[in-house]
Amino acid sequence: MESYHGFAQWLSLGNNGVLTDNDPAKQEKLIKLNTLLANLVIFHNALDIMDIVRELVTEGWTITADQLAARSPYLRAHISRFGAYAIDELTHQPEAFNPMLKEVDFTAVDLAA
Repeated sequence: MESYHGFAQWLSLGNNGVLTDNDPAKQEKLIKLNTLLANLVIFHNALDIMDIVRELVTEGWTITADQLAARSPYLRAHISRFGAYAIDELTHQPEAFNPMLKEVDFTAVDLAA
């Protein structure tokens, strides 16, 4: 949880995440929007990690579940918080999401933890 909160706080825009208004409705809105932003970036990072794993497997690498467990979806290096982003690609429909990562054997890892 600490990693998630640190990541979400790093993503927060405007006054470094400090709530300057005592209006509970505005505070709740800012918290919900920051949580949504953090979850979207984490989901995007997870998709990127899956794509890279699939690419490495096709190149002949063996990726284990333990190696994936050491990866974090809280990556920041590729994010330009205050950069210019092209929005003309918003009309392009992305490829269908494939949640299965059959290239990695997860049976060797205890996922119940």
